[in-house]
Formats: sequence, C-alpha cells, structure tokens
Amino acid sequence: MNYSWSLRGRLNRVWIAAAAVCVTAALPAQAAPRAEVVASGLEKPWGIGFLPDGRFLVTEKAGRLRIVSSEGRAGPAIGGLPDIASGGQGGLLDVLVDADHARTRTIFFCFSEPGPAGSGNSTALARAELSTDGARLEGMKVIFSQKPKVSSSAHFGCRIVDAKDGTLFMTLGDRFSRKEDAQQLGNHIGKLVRIRKDGSIPPDNPFVGKPGALPEIWSYGHRNGQGATLSPDGKLWMTEHGPQGGDEINIPQPGKNYGWPTITYGENYGGGKIGEGITARQGLEQPLHYWVPSIAPSGMAFVTSDRYPGWKGNLFVGSLKFGYLDRIEIKDGKVVAEHKLLADERARIRDVKQGPDGLLYVLTDESNGKLLRLLPD
Repeated sequence: MNYSWSLRGRLNRVWIAAAAVCVTAALPAQAAPRAEVVASGLEKPWGIGFLPDGRFLVTEKAGRLRIVSSEGRAGPAIGGLPDIASGGQGGLLDVLVDADHARTRTIFFCFSEPGPAGSGNSTALARAELSTDGARLEGMKVIFSQKPKVSSSAHFGCRIVDAKDGTLFMTLGDRFSRKEDAQQLGNHIGKLVRIRKDGSIPPDNPFVGKPGALPEIWSYGHRNGQGATLSPDGKLWMTEHGPQGGDEINIPQPGKNYGWPTITYGENYGGGKIGEGITARQGLEQPLHYWVPSIAPSGMAFVTSDRYPGWKGNLFVGSLKFGYLDRIEIKDGKVVAEHKLLADERARIRDVKQGPDGLLYVLTDESNGKLLRLLPD
C-alpha cells in the first residue's frame, strides 16, 4: 500500500520532474459517465467476476464470497472456502469466473493462505466448482501456493488473468519485508507466475529447466501488483504499487526483470533513497508509465466495446489513495493523457472490469462498499 507523503516540500522537485511522464488532462464534462449503484453494503470488496446468467461474484477481504443478483441483491456468504489469513492487506482477494463456467461451473480465487503455526502465510490460488444453487463451493483445491511462507500482513499482490491460451497469470507481492527476494529466482516473492488451470507448469515458461529457478515464474523484480488485465491485442498488462512514489504500469515479458528494488522512481516512506537510489540499470526493464506521487493503483481494464464513444482502447486504473478512476489514453504504446473519473465519489477504488455487456463495473473499497456500473453520458 502507499502511505501519506510526509515531506511534501522536499518532494516538489520530484513532482515537477515527473510531469513529463505523468500527463494529466481535464475530462470534458460532456464525456463524464454516470455511476449507477448496482449493489451496496459490501464489506471491503476486493474482486469481481461475471457469471453467465448476469449475476456477479464478489469477494470481500474479510473472507466472504457472495453472489450479487442482476437486480443488486447481495446473497449470503458462499460456503466451502478454505482457511484464510485475514488481516492487514490479507484476506480473500481476486476472483475469476472460468471462460467455460456455463459447462464446468469452475471459478478461481486467490487468498492469503495460513501455514502451520508460526510459519506465516503466503498468496495461494484455488479452483472450485460453484454448486448449482450457488450456496457453496465443491471440489475446492489449491493449485498454487507462493513459497516461502512469510510472517507479514502486507503485499500479497493477487490479480488473476485468464490468458488467451488458457493459462492463468497471477501477480505476487514482495511481502514488504522481503523485497530483496524479488531479485532471486528461487522463490515466488515479487513475481508474476503463469500456470495451467490444473496447477501444472506450462513447458514454455521462461525458467523451466533452469537450475535454481522456480518454473512457475514468468517475470520478476515486481513489488506489489494489484492490477492486471489483457490488452485488446491479448498482451498482459499490470500495475504495481511503488513505495513513496513510483507506482508503475508494466507489460511483463517472459523472463524479464522489472527492477524492484534495484531501480525505482520512489523512495522510502518518510524519505530516503532505496538501495543506490537509481532509476535505471542495464538489463532491467523500465516501466511503460509511472506515477509520482503515488496514486496506489488497483484493478485495471481496457475498454474494448463501443459502449463509450471515443473511449475504445482506453485503459482504466483505479486509485486507492486519491479515490478516482483513471482513464488513460494510449498511443503508439505510450501514455499520452490521463483523465480523473468518479473523483466526486472520493471512494477508494479497488477493482474495475469490463462486463459482458461492454460496460465498466467498479468496486469501492469501503466498509459500506459498492458495486458501480458506469453508464455512458
């Protein structure tokens, strides 16, 4: 997570320097969407999935999975979840409805998994079938568990993406206290992993057969990715939290090193450089885009439908820190403009996804959290 800036005066020069990278434009009033409340009364919702019959699956961080009807009624907690290490940033996190759910009833979800007493916790990915009455999960199985377990309640990462080839990507955080491990390939700390839907390893993963490297790893040197999605051309994009400044958008390539904590555009909380205090080094990837100051980026989605005139191909990223939805224009692979949406709501935005109807759906991370539908003006 990103915390309040304590040295604003000293950081003014950083903000000015970042202006060339972070281009923010005012959104024309006539283009503003209308936020319609689909459901309220959700307790710190984290992830949303779309069922084939028009209902929604919503996770609540405290450890509840609920079905929200198309009319906005939130049902009771679904049974059959595993033990969850709720607390801090941990809990029940993202959820993904399988593309073949209508036939298989399969869903995937990630959560903070407790280990044996005293061994800490880590991020895990499970699959299960939703019962025909929607009351419980059946055949629940953990298909991936981050190694090692760490005694920490922070930086679990945990967005799941269903790739075009049928594999799954999942973001994994550096657990805050283990950031140096993000540069080592013998653990899952600060990594992006790719597995098959049964938990097996795709043979074309970049580190398969490499001594000392875990075969699930797709890319490394990540801090805490809490947003991930496919672009219109099928490439994986992700956001990740920087420390004090330096939030990033990356397009993770197989086997590449994205630098954390060796390079970063942020600094330590309260001030002071991280490591050598450098932003670039040969062999380490630069972000596509970064924010200084931090916006605390969460879920992300591209609009691929024609429901919003002029917005097709735009990227949308939630801001937890400032409470807005960032509409990002991309041209020739670069960010050329940003527009703040829903800023009047002043609500922490945790997730954003495009629904089967082509509209954007947003979750607000509050004790009385909401599921919002963005209607074109």
